[in-house]
Amino acid sequence: MAKLSLRNIRKNFLAVEVLKGIDIDIDDGEFLILVGPSGCGKSTLMNIIAGLDDASSGEVVIGDRVVNDVSPKDRDIAMVFQSYALYPSMTVRENIEFAMRMRKVPKAEMAETVARVARILQMDQLLDRRPAQLSGGQRQRVAIGRAIVREPKLFLFDEPLSNLDAELRVSMRAELRELHARLKSTMVYVTHDQVEAMTMADKIVVLRGGRIEQVGRPLDLYNRPANTFVAGFIGSPRMNFLPAGLASSIPLPAGTHSVGIRPEHAMLDAAGPVTLEVAQVEQLGGSSVLRGTLHGESAGTAPFELVCAGQTSAAPGARVRIALPAGHLHCFDSQGVRVE
Repeated sequence: MAKLSLRNIRKNFLAVEVLKGIDIDIDDGEFLILVGPSGCGKSTLMNIIAGLDDASSGEVVIGDRVVNDVSPKDRDIAMVFQSYALYPSMTVRENIEFAMRMRKVPKAEMAETVARVARILQMDQLLDRRPAQLSGGQRQRVAIGRAIVREPKLFLFDEPLSNLDAELRVSMRAELRELHARLKSTMVYVTHDQVEAMTMADKIVVLRGGRIEQVGRPLDLYNRPANTFVAGFIGSPRMNFLPAGLASSIPLPAGTHSVGIRPEHAMLDAAGPVTLEVAQVEQLGGSSVLRGTLHGESAGTAPFELVCAGQTSAAPGARVRIALPAGHLHCFDSQGVRVE
């Protein structure tokens, strides 16, 4: 295990600056997730950590060693890709053994290690199969197992679940979190899926346009987003944003230009100060989702989504009153920065 530090990492592709001064400290044993929309620079940053690409400037420090000029094989890392990258002609056992054979690990030690990893990943019955005989989730477990046997200081995961279906992603998220708890290894994980980030990370780094927008624990980002970008990116469904005038009946801090409220925090309330003109209703059984246009006491409208517990009698075309609890409002200035 090892601490990882990224110090003022910049990356240019010709005249385009893709990473614009990234500073991150990742503690020993921490599970950190890099999250952001496509093109934000997260995979480029991962490749620089792995040594698959060079930073234009800045330092990558693993443990107490600057590794900018160290080859990938000598950085003591293991990387798991979304494409699995398994050898199709080899069995699961042979795929897992491959790195150990390259290091000339004794056969008895190799067999013991494979058995231990197979137990950890619950694939004891799969060792004699080939990749073509496995499901997507099983292949991903083999790829993870191949990384584990290297016993690296640092694990890197580059969108490893993106090729899996929704149900399998949920179970694999739980498996990876449990694996981290067992191994207590330092892990850096790239995803564009904020649900993965919220459910798995010890700490999240939100990237946009090659810059860090916010770093923090998942619930810190959910409860106190630094700006409208983070507020809209973290949380599902997405936060609602309203002109401050639509919440005119609620005292707001000076400088407030817009307010945000999460769909699960708005409330149906016959005495509420604003009206939702319902366009769509989703009945999910345990909850209901109402989407439409919000109308304030004064002029102004905004698209709005509300999630309420249980089932609702509201139908498209209905107009329902909404309360916006002051304790759940997020206030932002004209630049989209949080107002305290």
